[in-house]
Amino acid sequence: MVKLKLTVVFFILFLPVQCFSWIGAVYNITDGDTIKVLRNGQIVKIRLYGIDTPEKTQAQGMAAKIFLQKIIKPGVKVSIESINTDHYGRTVGIVEVQATGLNINQTLVKNGYAWVYIRYCKKAFCRIWKDLENKARGLKIGLWIDSDPVPPWEYRRLKHN
Repeated sequence: MVKLKLTVVFFILFLPVQCFSWIGAVYNITDGDTIKVLRNGQIVKIRLYGIDTPEKTQAQGMAAKIFLQKIIKPGVKVSIESINTDHYGRTVGIVEVQATGLNINQTLVKNGYAWVYIRYCKKAFCRIWKDLENKARGLKIGLWIDSDPVPPWEYRRLKHN
């Protein structure tokens, strides 16, 4: 019995997170940080973990969506590491292209199309993403071509007031 418990603890602690991921096919791109994935015949909404892109009605919002559409097209197989579920019922996760391992969340930040959403991005790699955000800002690429872009969480708050 002790051996069984130790084995279970070992697998929980030491198996790569990818073992807890699932595979699906991109169905469509909703906006810069939300996609729909087909899994076992069901469409699952995925909110990209740890990032926030401009809203579609905001400056650079459509550019973020178009960039995302260029890197993951419908039918592309992706791996979803589910982190949690948001209050809209969407799966919040890290999305990687299965064939290449390209991390979509990180790629949006690196190319200047997303802020690292510090309020929710609490994993160790979020610091790396923040460095990538700062590099993109310094290079003035993506949303950083604007002199003073409004973070989407502020835009949403102003829009609802």
